[in-house]
Amino acid sequence: MAWYDKYLSIYGKPFSEVPQSIIEQTRDGLARLQSEEPLASIVVIAYNEETHLQACLWALSEIRCKYPVEIIGVDNDSKDRTAEIFRQSGIPFYTEYQHSCGYARRCGLEHSRGKYYFDVDSDTIYPPQYYELMLEQLMRPGTSCASATWSYFPDEGHSRLGLRIFEMVRDAFLWVQHFKRPELSVRGLVFAYNADYGRKEPYRVDIIRGEDGSMALALKKYGKIRFVRDRRCRAVTGYGTLSSEPLWKSLWKRIKIQGRGITRIFYKKDHYEDSPDNLVR
Repeated sequence: MAWYDKYLSIYGKPFSEVPQSIIEQTRDGLARLQSEEPLASIVVIAYNEETHLQACLWALSEIRCKYPVEIIGVDNDSKDRTAEIFRQSGIPFYTEYQHSCGYARRCGLEHSRGKYYFDVDSDTIYPPQYYELMLEQLMRPGTSCASATWSYFPDEGHSRLGLRIFEMVRDAFLWVQHFKRPELSVRGLVFAYNADYGRKEPYRVDIIRGEDGSMALALKKYGKIRFVRDRRCRAVTGYGTLSSEPLWKSLWKRIKIQGRGITRIFYKKDHYEDSPDNLVR
């Protein structure tokens, strides 16, 4: 049995189908974790995530972390019951009316109090030791930010074996890439950084995607980007970043895309030109 199986019992279900006992258990667990003097801020952003947010918060309420944290939410002006889930969880949350991950993450950073800032995606479930292990890397001298690895939930369309092969190939490529282009190996769902540095380098809101990679690029001048490959730190998420096509097709498509000009990953770069189709019009 996987550590995340119990959270999958409500993942994907409307809030009306979540047992009241889980809602209360989540609220009590989150309240116990809240510190008035947090070392780290765990910031959950959500946009129309009624069917995923409660599972994310439930897992979050059961983390094991010896360092003081605060947990806050950002509702990106959702049209479903996302705000109600935040409200019933008991954690402070804020509404960001400008739509995009960049705006939502910026809102969270503005309201955070911790020295370190954790990006949390509401369709992702994090293992109990994730925050402690990431914090121990962030506190190492000369570190500006950290990123971890992630997996996908197996389901009827994606076997455990197929996912394992897909993830092994992807992780191997990200490992090679991180030596010279670490910012390109950062993914927002498993990203944390020194908030003092982050406030000097505000999130970009002029691009459609890549706000976290851009933040990682900006933070390079303050210190090293560390990558945590401990399986106890491996988050699990849905298929928002994968298409509905078979895994082998998704893998082959990525191999072809990354194969174009592959030598680029062996040279450092401190500036990127934005693709016109990624700019906010």
